[in-house]
Amino acid sequence: MKLFLVVVLAFILPLIGAQVPHWGPCPEPAVQQAFNLKQFMGRWFEISKLPAQFEKGQCIETNFTLKMDNSIRVVSSEILKSELRKIEGTGVIEDMKNPAKLGISYSYVLPYSPYWILSTDYVNSALVYSCTDILRLFHVDFAWILGRTRTLPDATLEKAMEIFAKNNIDVSRMIPSRQKDCNKTV
Repeated sequence: MKLFLVVVLAFILPLIGAQVPHWGPCPEPAVQQAFNLKQFMGRWFEISKLPAQFEKGQCIETNFTLKMDNSIRVVSSEILKSELRKIEGTGVIEDMKNPAKLGISYSYVLPYSPYWILSTDYVNSALVYSCTDILRLFHVDFAWILGRTRTLPDATLEKAMEIFAKNNIDVSRMIPSRQKDCNKTV
């Protein structure tokens, strides 16, 4: 049991260091109704985010491709210290009755992390939320505003913040992502 706790803490502590833990379990936000996975596929640029230790660069984008086995190839990239860095992962639909609840893993040894599509119009923007409970005592969460282009109108960003707030997701620490001078792509 002690070994298990050490392993769990070794995995969780880096996440907590980057995030502000919140007391209690994760919120259960409403996700996109009648979500169409095929329409969601393609290239998305990170417009705003809750700070995350694993995202330190600029020009962050992710490309989603549906695979023959209905899993999703996920390729994320960023420019960090003038170097293009990429990471490839796998996405799956966690609940077939609720296809907007995806899980993504960037390592075969780690479990799938929630990647829930709260809202999307498929052609302009998407709101994504991820949360991990720690023994149901507290949780750490991530939130992103994504766009099909590197910028979105202020009205779209304001509406996104309202949707997060309506779902009890604290985005007061959300910061804009740097999407300027992005000459290297996924």
